[in-house]
Amino acid sequence: MLERTLHGVNLTGWLSLESWVTPELFAGTGSLGERGLMQTIGEELYRDLILEHRQTFITREDFKHIAHRGFNAVRIPVPWYVFGEYGPDPGPYVGCVGKLDDALAWGEQYDISVLLAMGVSPGANEEEGILFGSGHNRREEVLDVLAALARRYADFKSLFGIEVAYEPVAQRRKGFMGITEGVSLRVLRTYYRDAYEAVRAGGGERPCVVLPDAGVPNMWRSFMAGRRYRNVWLDCHLYHYTDQVDATGPAGAAALVARSRQTLAQAQKSGLPVMVGAWSAALPFADSLMTPEGRIALERVYCAEQIAAFEERPAWFFQTWKTSGHLSGWDSRIALSSFERSMLG
Repeated sequence: MLERTLHGVNLTGWLSLESWVTPELFAGTGSLGERGLMQTIGEELYRDLILEHRQTFITREDFKHIAHRGFNAVRIPVPWYVFGEYGPDPGPYVGCVGKLDDALAWGEQYDISVLLAMGVSPGANEEEGILFGSGHNRREEVLDVLAALARRYADFKSLFGIEVAYEPVAQRRKGFMGITEGVSLRVLRTYYRDAYEAVRAGGGERPCVVLPDAGVPNMWRSFMAGRRYRNVWLDCHLYHYTDQVDATGPAGAAALVARSRQTLAQAQKSGLPVMVGAWSAALPFADSLMTPEGRIALERVYCAEQIAAFEERPAWFFQTWKTSGHLSGWDSRIALSSFERSMLG
């Protein structure tokens, strides 16, 4: 069981590319995702690009700086093709298990707990539909990957746990007759149960199994809370940059924090420990009268209030450790630069 509260950062855009994290890699291609980028520049150039990126974007020095800054954990999105040719047929995608080995070793060196987040998001987009949809379904292969990850890193003290999906999107009822796009809760719950068994089969009972709330924090009451299931947490992602709130002053920021508290209270009814797997300093779009300096100052007030709201949570992870453009609301090196170490570690 976990003996300390985790205050960490995501390592988004490292093992799989994200255009908002490293837009320079996508410049001039017209692509916003890794799959489109690969199709645009060709498989050979894509392979060279991603190997170079993984080698340089996150290194041992980053883990050193993360620890020095006061964080004690990282959450790493892991692509389903992590094992390359030794896992499910990756097609043109390039495996990265060697870099994951490095991350777990660096975690041990710098006393950083590592949460692996399986990079599949059922219901989120067309590519994930290939893995969990009604066509060519790779669901069982993803479960095999979860088991293999748990088995490979079971003896690493730095492994805190494995999150069984990244950002799934659950279907919701819309009015009397409609339903939103996404994966049904029935399908998602069945996958979560099977994913739990896969992690336990591979790594025993020590690794925490983390379940994303899929955007419906109030729908997990008593789910997997029985004695059969041990060391299971629920994960909420608390972004508010698209909320319809006037966030041009402290009152607006406080209203957004109140929404975070409400979401966490709903999730707490699950009976599971509730963590915050991703949050940021990004506020809803401000009016033209707010200066960049004023916005950054307000973002810092907002961050302080968010951290206070998470005080009783066993873990939170800021989104993200670094971006090549130093995005003030998303890059921890900027957004949290004024916070004392004691607030973060």
